Amino acid sequence: MPFFQDPPELSNTYESDRVLQGQLRRSVPAAMLTDIEPELIEMGRLAVELHEEQLKNRHDEPRLQAWDAWGNRVDRVEVSTLWQRAAIIAAEKGLVAIAYERAHGRYSRTHQFALVYLFGPSSDVYTCPLAMTDGAARTLLAHKNLPLIERAVTRLTSRDSTRAWTSGQWMTERTGGSDVGRSETVATPCEGGKVAGLPGAYRLHGTKWFTSSVGSEMALTLARTKGSPAGGSGLTLFYLETRDDAGALNGIQINRLKDKLGTRKVPTAELTLDGTLALPVAELGNGIRSIAPMLNVTRTWNAVCATSLMRRALQLAHDYATKRSQFGSKLSEKPLHSDTLAGMQAEFEAAFGLTFRVVQLLGAVESADGTPQDERLLRVLTPIAKLVTAKQAVEVVSEAIECFGGAGYVEDTGLPTLLRDAQVLPIWEGTTNVLSLDVMRAIGRDGAMEAIEEEIVSLTALLHQPRLTELGVEVHKTMARARRWLQEATKRGPEEVEAGARRFALTLGRTLELALLLRHSEWSQTEGDERPTLAARRFASHGIEKLGDELTPDESKRMFAP
Repeated sequence: MPFFQDPPELSNTYESDRVLQGQLRRSVPAAMLTDIEPELIEMGRLAVELHEEQLKNRHDEPRLQAWDAWGNRVDRVEVSTLWQRAAIIAAEKGLVAIAYERAHGRYSRTHQFALVYLFGPSSDVYTCPLAMTDGAARTLLAHKNLPLIERAVTRLTSRDSTRAWTSGQWMTERTGGSDVGRSETVATPCEGGKVAGLPGAYRLHGTKWFTSSVGSEMALTLARTKGSPAGGSGLTLFYLETRDDAGALNGIQINRLKDKLGTRKVPTAELTLDGTLALPVAELGNGIRSIAPMLNVTRTWNAVCATSLMRRALQLAHDYATKRSQFGSKLSEKPLHSDTLAGMQAEFEAAFGLTFRVVQLLGAVESADGTPQDERLLRVLTPIAKLVTAKQAVEVVSEAIECFGGAGYVEDTGLPTLLRDAQVLPIWEGTTNVLSLDVMRAIGRDGAMEAIEEEIVSLTALLHQPRLTELGVEVHKTMARARRWLQEATKRGPEEVEAGARRFALTLGRTLELALLLRHSEWSQTEGDERPTLAARRFASHGIEKLGDELTPDESKRMFAP
């Protein structure tokens, strides 16, 4: 009989995930876990079902119909059948709504993101519009714009799939992605102009070069009003609805859908705004500051999605290792392969701990149940978690692809899609370098560095196991070296600080990840589970400090001298 390799399979992604289950047992009230666990089990089952649908329909990508049969410009985007189904599931399961219903108070974000974590890798990145929807709802609420809250937030947070909206986030232009202050979009007052019956409309003119989820019912975008100063301070945050009541586009032309490396099921478009009616969300100006509430939310989504993608790649790689025989035994029995999988698992568990710590903080602060320390931590840990977990996701998923050998390189296994989709994570909502500079700005004010140090003291204070205590000492030593680096670089000037910002931010992130792993390991020991301790040891062996014998900024430039 000829040989045929059994492919990797998923089992219920909640019931098979000891890391998520352990986190929930430790971090939410027991009565709440009893209440929400049936939802988690059902989502774990749905994730397997949707994964199988992904594999069957991997070529079902978005299509742009620019014109109808009679020559009318319609610019209609058709999305995949899985996306259509994902929209219904997301609304009915409350993947945005849960955070705003607050049935479990400060723990509602943990409830929400546990479901998102299970759903994400099987959704063909439908998490993209969901993240922007959550960010838009939080932004409109933060600005207390009551007409827009009544008009839009009630739809953005609806569980009724026939009524629920998603939101776009249209910030990127040809002039730059992260440097939104160079925006060329202009806004002019429109006398008598209204949006959904609301007065005070402006007309927007400009090009948005990279707009994800173009099929959403609304979007938030930036534009410059006449007489506003250059740079970010001169921009205003605007609300627009993509179509009018008759279904016609609101002064929007879809020039093309982007042909991307990954996230190919996400309909990302290049748009021309030609008289688009829009309303200011807040006062004119300070547009970049106005989107701060959005970034805290969307960057948290990015970290959750990075963590969940690592978990999916690991689940498939481990299952395959139990089925694939090489040189007389299963891969799972090979010491070297086991060592490789263990290293990937350690990175995932570290990323998971940091991500869900940010989720906890977000829930506490949003429910007005957080302390000033929680608020300081959230401001600095959000960019740290986003940048660190995104880089870990690319590394872990790439390693997982290698675990399948040639099969991991073959498109119809579905495995290459994991790696392509992972690559967007370090880019969306700020590249690693941009996020590193955000970390430095946060560190420079409001006691953020002290907040991180207090967090680490709190996490390591209750360690009792000898090996964990030893690793805790290493955590404190690394933080002391990071503090010294910051002081010395600051003395040498802003160029030195900027040049080392990435290494500094990664050091803080990985040090926090290890501290959180150690705390979880101590807790797990009481349940007789040694696996988190093994993960902590392995993660520490990878190295948590990225600072070292750095080049000066001038030396770095000389490496590329002709």
